[in-house]
Amino acid sequence: EIMSSINLPTHSLKYSLFNFFSSQNFALHVTMKTYKPNSQRFIISSFFFIIFLCIIASINQIRFDSFLKFSRCAFSQTNITHSSTKNILDINSSTLSTNNDEIRILIGILTLPDQYQKRHFLRLIYGTQSPIIGAKIDIKFVFCNLTKEDQKVLVALEIMRYDDIIILNCQENMNKGKTYTYFSSLPEMFYDQLYYPPYHYVMKTDDDTYIRLENFVQSLRPLPREDLYYGYVIPCPSMDPFVHYMSGMGYLVSWDIVEWIKQSDIPKTHLEGPEDKVFGEWLRDGHRARHRYNAKWSMYNYPEPPTRCTHELWPDTIAVHLLKNQEKWIHTLNYFNVTRGLKPSKLYHIP
Repeated sequence: EIMSSINLPTHSLKYSLFNFFSSQNFALHVTMKTYKPNSQRFIISSFFFIIFLCIIASINQIRFDSFLKFSRCAFSQTNITHSSTKNILDINSSTLSTNNDEIRILIGILTLPDQYQKRHFLRLIYGTQSPIIGAKIDIKFVFCNLTKEDQKVLVALEIMRYDDIIILNCQENMNKGKTYTYFSSLPEMFYDQLYYPPYHYVMKTDDDTYIRLENFVQSLRPLPREDLYYGYVIPCPSMDPFVHYMSGMGYLVSWDIVEWIKQSDIPKTHLEGPEDKVFGEWLRDGHRARHRYNAKWSMYNYPEPPTRCTHELWPDTIAVHLLKNQEKWIHTLNYFNVTRGLKPSKLYHIP
């Protein structure tokens, strides 16, 4: 039907079609011959490119496997730390500590909920001391349960702003177990840290004590990190830390003793009395603190009024106690020139 619709003879049409396809076949043949060498080069180049990709993939696989091994090790170590701290009395601390060169210290300042101005003042005192390389020092204000509506608001604001408050589950007191509650609560508070122990040392101090942190840390560096009891020996004339106990102005123990306080029945049955004296009796009765360090006379009471526990301010001071009013604080801070780091500015003029 197609052929009949075209005004050409049938044999002429067939001849034309034959010539057309013959010419196309020749052109295709010529084209294939023309591009054959290029196609071979393309195939060879592709082959080597694929080999190159395989090599890169193999290298990346090795690196990825190494990363997986490292990550498994890291996560397994973290899991060990988390699970092990739940039973911390059975652990060798040296196997879990992440940085044996860094000293981690918790300083708990025992105070009262209503002492807002004093806490703000002490934040200035400690916040302006220079950071100490190789030491992590956390300073917390410690008191018992809140009992007033304004405390619930104001203390909550402090926590939101500074995150430096520990509220113990106790009724406020001085010599009826507050110190015990402080130390015995710490293992549970810090059991989920990424390293063990969370702190090498824990200190209890008063809010009328000024601690010079750099001197304090330097005095701790050569000391043992286990079974240690550190402070100012009482009675005042004594220089033997094994005779009585350390003054409540500020004493420090290693983390293993903190754990022992939580676990032992000795402190639980002896809570009332002068808290520093009672603390020393716990260690005596429990045969603890075979390592003791007397920081006298770098720790002492403020010079006025003079007693057997006082002397003049001097440069090697670690702590000054009994700073009961602003005048004594200002005298002490001036002596140690704590504002020497103040930078000049057009915004203020301080003669």
